[in-house]
Amino acid sequence: MNESELKALSKKQTLKKPDSTNVQTSTFSIVIHGGAGTILKENLTPEDEKAYKEKLEEAIKTGYNILKEGGTSLDAVEKTINILEDSPLFNAGKGAVFTNAETNELDASIMDGKTLNAGASAGTKTVKNPINLARLVMEKSPHVMLSGEGADAFASEQGLEKVDSSYFFTDKRFESLKHIKAKETIEKNDHKMAFYDAKIKDSKFGTVGCVALDKNGNLAAGTSTGGMSNKRWGRIGDSPIIGAGTYANNKTCAVSSTGWGEYFIRAMAAYDISALMEYKGLSLQEAAKEVVQTKIPNLGGNGGIIAVDNHGNMVMEFNTAGMYRASMNDKGELYIGIYKN
Repeated sequence: MNESELKALSKKQTLKKPDSTNVQTSTFSIVIHGGAGTILKENLTPEDEKAYKEKLEEAIKTGYNILKEGGTSLDAVEKTINILEDSPLFNAGKGAVFTNAETNELDASIMDGKTLNAGASAGTKTVKNPINLARLVMEKSPHVMLSGEGADAFASEQGLEKVDSSYFFTDKRFESLKHIKAKETIEKNDHKMAFYDAKIKDSKFGTVGCVALDKNGNLAAGTSTGGMSNKRWGRIGDSPIIGAGTYANNKTCAVSSTGWGEYFIRAMAAYDISALMEYKGLSLQEAAKEVVQTKIPNLGGNGGIIAVDNHGNMVMEFNTAGMYRASMNDKGELYIGIYKN
């Protein structure tokens, strides 16, 4: 072997294996979820399953068309979530669950991966589409999160559509609350509070979310929810908390979470996926799996996430029996799923 061949061999041996996460798989991508939880095929009628799939398809195609025409990831996220908020099928907007006081308190957040700007609202009662309010908080206020009456007042100042509380009433959600209350026997001792915690863990989650990468390489994420059925004391979960329920960073990925919020907050789940990618060099799939399948279960929580990285790779990771979900890439390839397999 001559000297030139030896140099060529030496150079070849020092070449690193290409990192698949650095390969642009899609010029734009979008992923949505409609909540994760105990979603079993035997518990859904064929009619219900059809309704969920049709609404998921309508929602994701709304965002897909925005991205296809060169629209921003923020617009795609907001308009896609609007479709889900306006449907009684999901625990967001129209289909929001009831609190213990038989009211509806809604939360939402949105984040721009280009600027790391973010907006969120918590505990609103009259805003028809909370994700719209979250974006206005991000773009029209110096704050990140507004809550309660103040958030509703800001929404009025910004001209957002408001509705009477009766708009959020659905028989399905109210019957669910009555069912939980009928079984509830909370007393002020540790044993009974443990019973209450178990009931929370078994309740169905229906939070909605969307993540997107646009043609300009900008990521965005958004999440909207009615919270947890029978919640008390102004409880706020992970959905409006940046880094827990929502996170987007053009360096890495965009993430939206759904599940038992208290544990997603403790795990800072959405940000942790980004951090594992940025600081540890994990792929999106590896980072999502580490957080959803190991970190959160080890804390005692459950749920799932959707995510897209800055190269268009998409992930839908969950540790529950099911998660309403859908994805589309720049080729127009549509995937819709509900159950684990």
